[in-house]
Amino acid sequence: MKFGYTIIYVPDVLASVEFFEKAFGLKRRFVHESGYGELDTGETALAFATHELGASNLPSGYVKANQSETPLGMEIALVTENVAEAHARAIDAGAVSIKEPLLKPWGQTVSYVRCPDGTLVEICSPVSG
Repeated sequence: MKFGYTIIYVPDVLASVEFFEKAFGLKRRFVHESGYGELDTGETALAFATHELGASNLPSGYVKANQSETPLGMEIALVTENVAEAHARAIDAGAVSIKEPLLKPWGQTVSYVRCPDGTLVEICSPVSG
């Protein structure tokens, strides 16, 4: 078994892809007119699909992150050497700050933002050791 990709259901795939490009510097793999797009994040892709595709895959429904007042109980973690700079860049691009950068007892710096599409993103430094 191998982790292939994460798909986030969003109201507007292109808007989410463009936000992640601007806010986090990720590169677009592709966007398809069917309502699906991927970002290149290394070996595993971060993907977005429309709520319409989500409804066809999950006919019993699901919680839409963009319609939930509080973040969902899951996050995307993006690793960088400069958490404070990345946090500020995400805010400038339209994210909402959930938690400012904080040094954890194990030496990792971590912050949280919520994207316009409702996605919760942890911005963190690498874990050493």
